[in-house]
Amino acid sequence: MAPPPPPLLLLLIPFLLSLLSNPAIAKTEIQSDGPQGFISAMISEKGLVFVKDLLIQQALSSLTPLHLPKIQKSIKIPFLGGVHVSLSNITLSQINVSSSVIKPGDTGVVIVASGATANMSMDWRYSYSTWLIPVDISDKGRAFIQVEGMEVGITIKMKNQEGSLKLNLSECGCYLKDISITLDGGASWFYQGLVDAFEGQIISAVENAITKKIKEGIVRLDTFLQELPKEVPVDDIAALNVTFMNDPLLRNSSVGFDINGLFTTVPKVATLNYHLTNSQHSAFCKAPLKMLWISLDEAVLNSASDTYFQAGIMTWTVDKVPEQSLLNTAGWKYIVPQLYKKYPNDDMQLNITSTSPPRILVAPDKIGASVTLDMVIEVLDANEIIPVACLSMDISASGFVEISGNNLAGEAGLDDFTLTLKWSKVGNFHMYLVQTVVRVFLKDVALPYVNSHLKKGFPLPIIRGFTLTDASIACTYSRIVVCSDVVFSDSFNVKRLPRKYW
Repeated sequence: MAPPPPPLLLLLIPFLLSLLSNPAIAKTEIQSDGPQGFISAMISEKGLVFVKDLLIQQALSSLTPLHLPKIQKSIKIPFLGGVHVSLSNITLSQINVSSSVIKPGDTGVVIVASGATANMSMDWRYSYSTWLIPVDISDKGRAFIQVEGMEVGITIKMKNQEGSLKLNLSECGCYLKDISITLDGGASWFYQGLVDAFEGQIISAVENAITKKIKEGIVRLDTFLQELPKEVPVDDIAALNVTFMNDPLLRNSSVGFDINGLFTTVPKVATLNYHLTNSQHSAFCKAPLKMLWISLDEAVLNSASDTYFQAGIMTWTVDKVPEQSLLNTAGWKYIVPQLYKKYPNDDMQLNITSTSPPRILVAPDKIGASVTLDMVIEVLDANEIIPVACLSMDISASGFVEISGNNLAGEAGLDDFTLTLKWSKVGNFHMYLVQTVVRVFLKDVALPYVNSHLKKGFPLPIIRGFTLTDASIACTYSRIVVCSDVVFSDSFNVKRLPRKYW
């Protein structure tokens, strides 16, 4: 396995993979030539500035200390002749950046840091001999260098390569305007000779070393991106497909993405077809401007519903309720008389199964869901479980979604339901009485159970170390739009990334 990329490069990943941004500055949907994903996003100008600032902050700590190779040379000094000089332990120890910009465009994403200064130190040594003094004369000491007017620029191209993000460094360069050398010790004649002979060589060595370091880092970042999983595990049953669908869309002040965004089973089964509804949602992130947004089509939620239904886990056996008398035939004595007559005072349980995947509909005023269930009433007679009747329910529910940490969570409430008797071995039911009992069961037992799972939510594709903050949510026709700022944890240990990215 390749070593983990340096911290400064990892900072790009959450913004390339978490697919977050703010659409308040965008007036149109992301348009692409290929198939669109069910999660689309854009990094806003504010988000790009955040990326750039974090990138530069971490770059400074990653680039320093920077050790340069030894330099040695013979120089001519008047009256002394040839003097052999060597510079060693050349170290760039500190860089300060006064201004920086990030700009996406047709050629890629350009990042430029300018007006930077840097501090350097080195050891020097010289030796010479003359015809007057036929022995070697030498001296050594320290020198300190002040770098002025440093400028570093890179241009990165991003492409979709088989569902992963491919980075290409198209341009990279470092320029130093001037350096000032201060000697600790040494004769005056040596200072001018050192400056004249080595100034250009020192500048060139710094420029080449920084450029090389950046190029190596981009290669490592690209390798890291290729190794990122294309699915985010949710649990042992489902995973979120986070493959890229198209090349990133670069605008003057934003970067847009499309990813698949659908849930799949683990292990995989055949993927169902979903319809993608395009809708305008640029007006839903209100001022103040957020760094990031994530836009989810309702197909993402319905794919989760289909995945868990196909896995066969949408079943629930209920043998305990707050009003336990409801799970004894004595409690049904007047509702289903023949049930009590045939199985007097026997305990019961309810075997509830979803007969089709729940359907979810996102609208501006609410998020609705329709669920069809079969509820089989089972009598526990001695050691035998006896199915005695089956009720079919069509349930309409609605609710809201919220951000809980880095998860999309929610809560549901009951709107209405219809109840029919599907079959019975204990005669007819008084359905108007059964409807009252079932309504109490749905509100007091079923919904709290469902909400206990909804409140946990499912993870948004955000790499560890970054957290959504001050998030808001808006709904439009078929889409949920999350608008958020993001914070970075300095305690984040990047060495863990190759083992667990999410």
